[in-house]
Amino acid sequence: MNGPDRPVPRGRVRRTMPLAGFTARATGGRVVAALREKAGDPTAVARFHERTAERYTELLGHSKGVLMKAGQMISMIDAGAVGAGELSPYQQALTRLQADAPPMHPDLAREVLEADLGQRTGEVFAEFSDEPMAAASIGQVHRAVLHDGREVAVKIQYPGVAAAIRNDLANSELLVTFSRFVGATLLDLREAAREIATRISEEVDYRHEADNIRAFSDLYREHPFIRIPDVVHGASGDRVLTMTFVEGWDWDAARRADQDLKDTWAEVISRMVTGSYRHANLFHADPHPGNYRFGLDGSVGFVDFGCVKRLSETQRRRIVVMARAAVDGRRDDLRATMVDSGFLATDSSLTADEAYQWWATVLHELLAPQPATYTPEAAERAIGSLIDLRAADHPVRRMQVPPDFVFFSRLNLSMNAVFTALNATIYARSLLDDMDGVAPPVTDLGKTHDAWVRQRGLPYGMDHHDTP
Repeated sequence: MNGPDRPVPRGRVRRTMPLAGFTARATGGRVVAALREKAGDPTAVARFHERTAERYTELLGHSKGVLMKAGQMISMIDAGAVGAGELSPYQQALTRLQADAPPMHPDLAREVLEADLGQRTGEVFAEFSDEPMAAASIGQVHRAVLHDGREVAVKIQYPGVAAAIRNDLANSELLVTFSRFVGATLLDLREAAREIATRISEEVDYRHEADNIRAFSDLYREHPFIRIPDVVHGASGDRVLTMTFVEGWDWDAARRADQDLKDTWAEVISRMVTGSYRHANLFHADPHPGNYRFGLDGSVGFVDFGCVKRLSETQRRRIVVMARAAVDGRRDDLRATMVDSGFLATDSSLTADEAYQWWATVLHELLAPQPATYTPEAAERAIGSLIDLRAADHPVRRMQVPPDFVFFSRLNLSMNAVFTALNATIYARSLLDDMDGVAPPVTDLGKTHDAWVRQRGLPYGMDHHDTP
C-alpha cells in the first residue's frame, strides 16, 4: 500500500531501478524454470510466469504515473485483456491495474485534500468514505456527500505523481524493456511512449480536467442516454476534483449483462466517442471501460476527462473526410486526403488501392454486412492493421502518423477491444452515416440521438463548424 511511509518514488533512477532490476532477475528466473521443467517439473514455467506477472503489476502499481498508465494501456491492446479470449498471466495481472491499483493511506488522502482545499474534510463534506472506490494511475476516487445532500465522487491526486511523470517523460526506454518482456505486440514503443507520456502529463492538471468536464457536460446536458457529471467548484482545486456521482454498473458487471443491453451500450459509447468531435470538436482520448458507468436503462455515464484533445476545425474536418472517403470507396480521394493530412508524402509508393485496402481492414465492421458483430477476430484485425509491423510490406511502413492522429489509433484499438469483449452487434455503417449527416438513422437509439442533435442545432460530421 502507498502510504506516508511509501510515497510515489521520484527521480528517474529511483523509478527505473526496481523494475529494471526485476526484469534482469526475471530473465534469469525464466531460464531456471525452463531447466526445471525439462528435469521433470511440468508446471515450473507456468508458475514462474504467474509469480512474475504479479510482481510486475505490484511494481507498476506502486510507481503510479506514466509507468502504471502504460501497464493499463498495454493490457487494453489485446482483446483478451478486457475479457475476450484466453488471458495470459500478464494480461490478467495488468488488467487489474485498471480498477485495483494500490491506494493511498486514508490519512494521506485527507492530508492532500485538506491542504489543497484549505478546509477540513468535514467542512467540505457531510460524509466522506476513507475507502477509495477506485485507485488509478494519477489519483484515486472517494465517494462522499455534500452538505446539500448531493452524492459526489472526489478524485485526489497522489502526492509526488506530477514530479514522477516529469521524470517518466524521458524514460521511454523502460517502457520498451517492459513491453518486450510481457510480449506486447507493439510497434517501436519509443514514439508511442512519448505520445502517451505527453497526454498523461495533461491529466495531472485537475483544473484543466474540470474545464474538459464542463465542456462535455454543456454539450451533452439533458441527453437521453449519455450522462456526464458536473464539477463541484467549491470542492475542487489543483489536486482535488469533485464531481457529481454517476450511478451505474462497472465493467465486470456490464460484461455479464444480457446481450441486448450490451449491444445498446456499445452503440451509446460509439456515438459519444465519435460524436463529440463531430458535434463540438472535442476528442475524448481515453476510451477504456474503467471510465464508463453502465445503466440498466441502456445509458452510459462517462467519468474521466483528463485526456481530452480539442481539435481545430481543420483537424476535425480531415478526420471525418478521410473516414468518409474510405467507407464510400473513393480511393483516389482517400489517398489525396491522406497526403493532405500528413500520412503520406505526395510521391509515396503507396497506391490508392493499397491505401483503401488498409483502411478497409481498419474499418472492417463498417464495410461488412450490417449489423456487424465484434468477434475476437475484430480486435486481432485492428492490432494487425495498426501495430503488427512484422511483414516487410505492411502498408504502415510507408506511412507516417501525424501527431494529431496518434491517439485515433488508440481509439480504434480500444473501442474494438471493448466491443469485442461485449460481443456487441451494432449497425456500424449506419451509425457513421447518420452522425455525418449523409443518411437518416436506422435504430431507435439513433433516431433519439438525431432528434436531440436537431433540437440543439448541433452540426453533423460533414458540416463546416462556425467555431473551431
